[in-house]
Amino acid sequence: MEIEDGSTRTGHVTCGSWIRRPEKANWVVLGRAARRRGSSVLSPGVIEIFSFDPRTSSLSSSPLATHTLEESDGDPIATAVHPGGDDFVCSTTKGGCKLFEVCGGETVIKISDQKPLPLEVVGPQKCLVFSFDGSKLAAGGVDGCLRILEWPNLRLILEEPKAHKSIKDMDFSLDSEFLATTSTDGSARIWKAEDGFPLATLARNSDENIELCRFSKDGTKPFLFCAAQRGDTPVVNVYDISTWKKIGFKKLIRKAASTMAVSLDGKYLALGSKDGDVSVAEVKTMEIYHYSKRLHLGQSIALLEFCPSERVLLTSSTQWGEMVTRLSVPSDWKDWQIYLLLLGLFMVSAIACYIFFKNSDSFWNFPLGKGQTRPKVSFFGDSKPSDDQSKGNPFGPVEL
Repeated sequence: MEIEDGSTRTGHVTCGSWIRRPEKANWVVLGRAARRRGSSVLSPGVIEIFSFDPRTSSLSSSPLATHTLEESDGDPIATAVHPGGDDFVCSTTKGGCKLFEVCGGETVIKISDQKPLPLEVVGPQKCLVFSFDGSKLAAGGVDGCLRILEWPNLRLILEEPKAHKSIKDMDFSLDSEFLATTSTDGSARIWKAEDGFPLATLARNSDENIELCRFSKDGTKPFLFCAAQRGDTPVVNVYDISTWKKIGFKKLIRKAASTMAVSLDGKYLALGSKDGDVSVAEVKTMEIYHYSKRLHLGQSIALLEFCPSERVLLTSSTQWGEMVTRLSVPSDWKDWQIYLLLLGLFMVSAIACYIFFKNSDSFWNFPLGKGQTRPKVSFFGDSKPSDDQSKGNPFGPVEL
């Protein structure tokens, strides 16, 4: 959809991302292209932030904040939000990359420019991604140059002008140790994020192009998923990150993939296709759990990202704008449900122990001697001891 703002109609969505907020609240930042008629600019490109309502699975009808780009910046083409949720970086077609800060509360916020980045004059950056610990920012240029910066001191770790022909996609591993990149020529490489050392080039068949990459995120399965095109067949290759060797593949979508995402908890893998389909598979079984056919009416999916705290996908296409879709996957356990289950298990265990000790042939059912009394045992209160028990003999006088 396109958003009306007075008499000015904004352009189509070009990029976007979720913003994690405290108390499991979430916002969405969207970049919109300038609206043009011929060579004339009717309205400049903008960056907007919307709130997300989990009850209706929808974005707010009007933005919480709007930042208008300069005409010299061009259109926004990529965004990356810091894991802390207070800063984000936006790349534009003319002005390189800019750093923005999100200021204010949950209802009144503003987007403010921050200190200049070393990436402001390096040209358009097709890919931007923060490491999961927030300590590094990677940028992949249309010209094939790869840059890795420390955050927040912005020290340049790597600047490799010939990393690829032109960088298409990239992703950091869960431990922020590795960076995977793909190229428009179908190749894929692995880099050591700490010093930018090139570790490996992923093997591929002669008729295979690797296009997209995402690392697993559940912390137990150290895999790299790569969407590839094998002739006319789209597949997802799975690589072991200890050896960088392919261990298998799976077909999860009918047409070539245009974008890829993994949920923050690592349970689900999503693919968006060039004809508007969205497929979501469970990582553990690699079986499809959700499939939306022609979600954007045949338009290529340009943006695909899981909501940080809900089973919801944010997608966009050039013609149909942004869309929020709730997934038809098994519901997750809520915190109160887990606590209630634990309390129920504890109560059942206590009752079972009480019944067992009252009815079983336990230690206290030993044969009694002459004049001997059986002690009273209470599981939920104090029992009154007999005179012999109070004198230190729990069994009373025993006749031998």
